Amino acid sequence: MNQQLAGYAPTPTVARMENHGNAMLKVAMATGQDLFARTGSVVAYEGFIQYEPNPPALRQVAAQWVTGEGAPLMKCTGDGLLYLADYGADVVVVNLDNDALSVNGTNVLAFDAHLQWGVERVKGMAKFAGQGLWNVQIAGTGWVALTSRGTPIVVDCGRGDDETYVDPDALVAWSPSLKVKGKRSFKASSLIGRGSGEAYQMAFSGQGIVVVQPSEDSTDRLRVRN
Repeated sequence: MNQQLAGYAPTPTVARMENHGNAMLKVAMATGQDLFARTGSVVAYEGFIQYEPNPPALRQVAAQWVTGEGAPLMKCTGDGLLYLADYGADVVVVNLDNDALSVNGTNVLAFDAHLQWGVERVKGMAKFAGQGLWNVQIAGTGWVALTSRGTPIVVDCGRGDDETYVDPDALVAWSPSLKVKGKRSFKASSLIGRGSGEAYQMAFSGQGIVVVQPSEDSTDRLRVRN
């Protein structure tokens, strides 16, 4: 039986964060290398690892969290291997190098605790959603893990002068350097989005990337702050 299951065993650790299959994240934990992870995402661990839900360092940011229910994050510390997952969603690992990423809060799985992060208003969107839409911006040098409902596509917006249009319900993340604006169109209602009547898209322009998932689940999108 062990031989039959050998192909599913963890591979030797070579990086801080790695995929184990499409839907699981493996994190190499070490003293002094703390991690913020989505609450409830731990499926297994090896070694000595401790968890602290909603630690004091997060409480001020939690008051601004997009869901209005506090930041669904916990602080992980210790030594060993940590395995995370989110209901079978695909896991995408990003290694930031003095860079930044704006992420839909529901798509954040984990990130290095030393990275700078905060909840920010999405510029250019206020007139389309009352007080505006909010996202989580993560910046610095370190590791970030995102989730996607299916294998995502990464669109390079710097390849031409045309804007890139995305259904908000399918949006995972984008480069903060991109310009963002909202667009409403009755004619495009049957092309982008599954709703009837008026279609609503987000338009991106400039140099950067947009990560789009093959899902339009309205529970996995930018939240409107009341």
